[in-house]
Amino acid sequence: MNRLEVPVIKRRDALIACAATAAGARAAQAVETVPAPAPATTASSSALMAVSLHVNGQARRLELDPRTTLLDALREHLHLTGSKKGCDHGQCGACTVIVDGRRINACLTLAVMHEGAQVTTIEGLGSAQQLHPMQAAFVKHDGFQCGYCTPGQICSAVAVLDEIRQGIPSHVSADLSAQPLLSVDELRERMSGNLCRCGAYANIVDAMAEVGGLA
Repeated sequence: MNRLEVPVIKRRDALIACAATAAGARAAQAVETVPAPAPATTASSSALMAVSLHVNGQARRLELDPRTTLLDALREHLHLTGSKKGCDHGQCGACTVIVDGRRINACLTLAVMHEGAQVTTIEGLGSAQQLHPMQAAFVKHDGFQCGYCTPGQICSAVAVLDEIRQGIPSHVSADLSAQPLLSVDELRERMSGNLCRCGAYANIVDAMAEVGGLA
């Protein structure tokens, strides 16, 4: 009868095996005790900020996520959808509104940055029953086609004429210290931030020239 051979385990091998077993147990325990990530939550009411605006002559108070853009506050919270969301990067001008007398891209600024500001949108310039002179000129000169960019174009056009009256120069103003002259070049330069995919630029300039007294 053959005698069973009992394997000889060296002391060094036994220590290595014990150490590996202990390390594996500790790793498994660590995995079990790692807390699960908290589920994503929407902004709570405590994270909202109060902001007061004067929009089209009416006092409005909103509770907003501080990350809300002025454009989204106007469109989604006040339901003033005339201002359009085009590129959402401040490149097309479709979202142009007038804030404290200056035109801005509403998609690039936060609503909470304009506490107490006077905001004018296309809805505040005129109505179907009583058009603003710039709106009437756009209709007369066919300054729009699809109409998507028109609210921003008109708000910008109104503000451009005010800029010239206030003596604010542009890149084409010959003398930066002198009163800028109302000219086609001035109008084109100042309106260059408002894009029109339909290509109604010449008609828009004609409308502005008439309102400004150039035509």
